[in-house]
Amino acid sequence: MVKEFTEQSISLHFHKEHLEFNGDNSPMQQLMLTLLGGIYQFERAMTLERQREGIAIAKEKGIYKGKPVNEVLRDKIREKYDEGLNKLQIAKTLGCARATVYKALAES
Repeated sequence: MVKEFTEQSISLHFHKEHLEFNGDNSPMQQLMLTLLGGIYQFERAMTLERQREGIAIAKEKGIYKGKPVNEVLRDKIREKYDEGLNKLQIAKTLGCARATVYKALAES
């Protein structure tokens, strides 16, 4: 997005980083954009990795079970299952995820 803006001669000010990018597209500005993009990607990857590790630890302890299924939806899923619909058909009929159907049936 920054590249698109600078190509249109729109100046961008990053207050926190004390940086300004304008339409001159100098090699120094290109370097700074590349570095900022790389740092962002690295930080995002590290955050997601820590989140996955935390969830795995919580699951091992039995703490993390995800969001509970709505009672009304769980009853509808159980009803459709008793009617003989398979799990994929139930998910499509009720407009929910297949994982929700599995979870609702496991709770019942």
